[in-house]
Amino acid sequence: MSKLILANTYDVCKSGNPKLCVVMIHGIASDSTTYNAAHEYFEAEEQLSDVRFVKMDLLGSGLSMKDDSLKYDYDEQITALHNAILELKSEVPLVLVGHSLGTFIVTRYASIYPDEVAKLILISPPVYTREDYDNPLFKLGLEAFKKSIEMRSADVLKEKAFIKSMENIVMDRQNYDVLANIKTPTVIIYGKEDKLIAPNNIPGLLKKNPNISVIKTPGRHGVSRDKFTKIPAILKEVIADENL
Repeated sequence: MSKLILANTYDVCKSGNPKLCVVMIHGIASDSTTYNAAHEYFEAEEQLSDVRFVKMDLLGSGLSMKDDSLKYDYDEQITALHNAILELKSEVPLVLVGHSLGTFIVTRYASIYPDEVAKLILISPPVYTREDYDNPLFKLGLEAFKKSIEMRSADVLKEKAFIKSMENIVMDRQNYDVLANIKTPTVIIYGKEDKLIAPNNIPGLLKKNPNISVIKTPGRHGVSRDKFTKIPAILKEVIADENL
């Protein structure tokens, strides 16, 4: 595949010598503005002054590449993410933050490049098992999700990036297995009111994989304050663990 570089990259670090590089990936039918409030919060946190924060648009979103020749599958999104990370020329530990669809992409990335990622932070990750995809209630839930997007913008549902992302990433039955076997230390942050992520599957996931821990908050599916305010403490732990 040709080199794909993510556009609309916001790269902020108050220190000339950052200790961590945190790359944030958004969900479906969205773009990097998903993290605007979080980004402002992190910038104001003095304890994070030596952390480099980068927001990125996925292919098909924001100002990133959009083309009918794209499949918007794992191969393309991970290639784009990898090339974008290389462009950062960072020499410090990397933390990947994903929201919703973005959690699938960063988890798959860490499974392919395990030595590159120090920590995964998954905000509202859909924890769908293989069996869920055949459950009529699951299918009804997906339709309700699409309806909620249609209420905001009906045109999004017609975009190839949305259609193919659903087909090639969200509906990939390997997603649960990849997460259940991830070796990278991973923190899941989700809201107790979130009905989209199949939270009833999380206890079983924790039994399968001791590398995963969970923070449960109020709230629903979005990257809301109840979730992103939990991230500084996680980053401080990474800095301590890495002896930075």
